[in-house]
Amino acid sequence: MSNTIETIKEQISSNDILLYMKGNPRAPQCGFSSQAVQALMSCGERFAFVNILDNPDIRAELPKFANWPTFPQLWVKGELVGGCDIIVEMAANGELQTLIKDAVGSSEE
Repeated sequence: MSNTIETIKEQISSNDILLYMKGNPRAPQCGFSSQAVQALMSCGERFAFVNILDNPDIRAELPKFANWPTFPQLWVKGELVGGCDIIVEMAANGELQTLIKDAVGSSEE
């Protein structure tokens, strides 16, 4: 197994809320990443991120590992939630806030 896959597994396991995105939350480098960040920020909790533009190895390997071809990718508690459309839809119907609050709450117990 490649070191890149090990790195991805480590990132996912050590961060309850992790967004793989283009750019960073203050300066997203694509519209989809921007929408995902806005949806996550509206939940009011801190989240980790990985800028795939700075990590071409992760950008190449993560879609195969996750079986999800596009970015951004939101991972919560080690599970792939989905990409931009799913994140925005969940934010609109309140599911994202519940998921994020539960993830943060369970890590504080």
